[in-house]
Amino acid sequence: MPPSPERRFNSRLGLILFAVYLVLYLGFVLTNALQPSAMETIIVLGLNLAIVYGFALIVAAIFLALLYGLLCRKEIPNATANTDRPQEGASE
Repeated sequence: MPPSPERRFNSRLGLILFAVYLVLYLGFVLTNALQPSAMETIIVLGLNLAIVYGFALIVAAIFLALLYGLLCRKEIPNATANTDRPQEGASE
């Protein structure tokens, strides 16, 4: 049985949000690897880019998880899915 449209939408949404986070994280890793001195730059309130970017990644992960929860579609239970199994407590 092929996946429902809701399940396909939810899977695609999850992959898209994962790709967004992956790009953000890749930026963090590549900045550390290719230009580590940039991470020492003071950005705000005496905090350097490494700290600000790290916290931004945490906030982004929480935001993307909440966004996924809001945008996910509920699957409609298939009425014919349980017809093959006997009901619990039913006599045979």
